[in-house]
Amino acid sequence: MKPSVRLTTLTKKGGCGCKIGPADLADVLRTLPPAAPNPNLLVGLDTSDDAGVYKLTDDLAIVQTLDFFTPIVDDPYDFGQIAATNAISDVYAMGGTPITALNIVAFPIAALDKTILTEILRGAGDKLKEAGVALVGGHSIDDQEPKFGLAVTGTVHPDKVRANAGAKPGDVLLLTKPIGVGIYTTSLKHGKLSDDEIRDVTAVMTTLNKTAAETMADFDVHAVTDVTGFGLLGHTSEMAKGSDAGIVIEADEVPVLPRAKELAQEGHVPGGTKNNFAHLEGDVTFDPRLGQIDQWVLCDAVTSGGLLISVSAEDANALLIALQNNGVDAKRIGGVTSDHPGHITVR
Repeated sequence: MKPSVRLTTLTKKGGCGCKIGPADLADVLRTLPPAAPNPNLLVGLDTSDDAGVYKLTDDLAIVQTLDFFTPIVDDPYDFGQIAATNAISDVYAMGGTPITALNIVAFPIAALDKTILTEILRGAGDKLKEAGVALVGGHSIDDQEPKFGLAVTGTVHPDKVRANAGAKPGDVLLLTKPIGVGIYTTSLKHGKLSDDEIRDVTAVMTTLNKTAAETMADFDVHAVTDVTGFGLLGHTSEMAKGSDAGIVIEADEVPVLPRAKELAQEGHVPGGTKNNFAHLEGDVTFDPRLGQIDQWVLCDAVTSGGLLISVSAEDANALLIALQNNGVDAKRIGGVTSDHPGHITVR
């Protein structure tokens, strides 16, 4: 049954594409004084990581993150599931186990049927149950544009934190979900996706990174990030700079949703994707055979994307096989080099 209201028509931007762009965000943050040093803060603001990590004891640290955004699909239940999956992912990217969550709600309560909000919360609740996360409360405001997300807390051993910094020359890069989500969801907003394509991209966005995170725990993984609003290359750039290493991406090996390039050629490229591309000027060298569409796709503003994993060359094949055997559609997409530290080369 079609939704009574198309949620994507109620907002100008959707999903992680509504994030403040990386260049604008950097302008805002660069003049702020540094946070007071704290020896227990294991991961903070320094490397633009996915979540903060704070040590409580020698054996226990907490992982804290929050994420919320405007509707990215029309179905409210699916929107709730996607928002929850996306928020929880940051904890998995840090090597943690999510344990509790708080809902963040902005909703035009007088303008929209209250059952829409009920369905959003039901979708999120079902995804939290799947992840084994306890909902402990939340906060709501009356707002003209609907927005939803969660603040999530997890736990991790201080010695087992996975950060986006730490990739080492010789490492292999694995990606656990396809990109092109931003182009697909923009096309959905424009009414250009079939029902099957909507189901397919929704399935990508509602797949927890739980299995991928649990699978990589036993391997020699040096760095991890989840691919979201700043796109594959934006998050790869953060990894390269944080690790002071160069990264090579093999464009033909990157998994992309089937019609992403075609839809991009038709003009359904989100503004966030173009902002990501512009922000990376000087940080990425593209193979001259790659056209503008190919470059935009690699910068596409993803919502609830996969994990980008930097793993030792010795463990790479075993981890890739283990991920695939556990149902994760992981691909090998590149590697880490000592050449051009902080820079990405796309071949």
